[in-house]
Amino acid sequence: MASWAERLTGVRGVLLDISGVLCDSSPGGATAIAGSVEAVARLKQSPLKVRFCTNESQKSVRLLVGVLQQLGFDISEGEVTAPAPATCQILKERGLRPHLLIHEGVRSEFDGIDMSNPNCVVIADAGEAFSYQNMNRAFQVLMELENPVLISLGKGRYYKETSGLMLDVGGYMKALEYACGIKAEVVGKPSPEFFKSALQAIGVEAHQAIMIGDDIVGDVDGAQKCGMRALQVRTGKFRPGDEHHPEVKADGYMDNLAEAVDLLLKHMDK
Repeated sequence: MASWAERLTGVRGVLLDISGVLCDSSPGGATAIAGSVEAVARLKQSPLKVRFCTNESQKSVRLLVGVLQQLGFDISEGEVTAPAPATCQILKERGLRPHLLIHEGVRSEFDGIDMSNPNCVVIADAGEAFSYQNMNRAFQVLMELENPVLISLGKGRYYKETSGLMLDVGGYMKALEYACGIKAEVVGKPSPEFFKSALQAIGVEAHQAIMIGDDIVGDVDGAQKCGMRALQVRTGKFRPGDEHHPEVKADGYMDNLAEAVDLLLKHMDK
């Protein structure tokens, strides 16, 4: 097996997941995972380029960054690649007018987007808004279109809050795919275009970058399929079975972000 020095050679950039890596969420707010604030600070003081790459779709980037700053993280809006702004860009470029099935916390991202006479559906982690009525309305909009377009902000199966695991957008996306006989366009991890946009933002090639995340599929597999290396941390949604996944094997498993950063900085110049 290759040594850490061999596995980490040539790394110039780091993509960091947020939820489950930097912090844990709860209905009452967010809490920083032990050592993560200091780990981010150490990364940003190093020669490595850093980009935050998240599928967060219950908060606007502005609100998300505000929460992280309050927790002590050195982060700005311009350092975050998130699915809602990327989706808005796609809608504008393609002249798409969305019917939105999203969380109220991210609705402000879509200000200025034409939503009259919808010709597509945008679905995100809508939380309590995933009612039968709202799902059925999205289904009806899609079925009325000659060329239905379903855009999903991520396709995660679940995520972790302090109270336990929470069902994510992926299951609802799959329900609409099945009911309408269509395939959703995913904006967010593990979409290759999403990772590529994050890499472009820091001017790093895929083979020079490493992803640190808690999701064996969305973070690790998605990054590796783009030609990146990937570490999985044993925080957030990590499950012990992830280390024995039948199809995906991370380049390394770390207890937390602090340990991952220690490893990166130790071997950065070797």
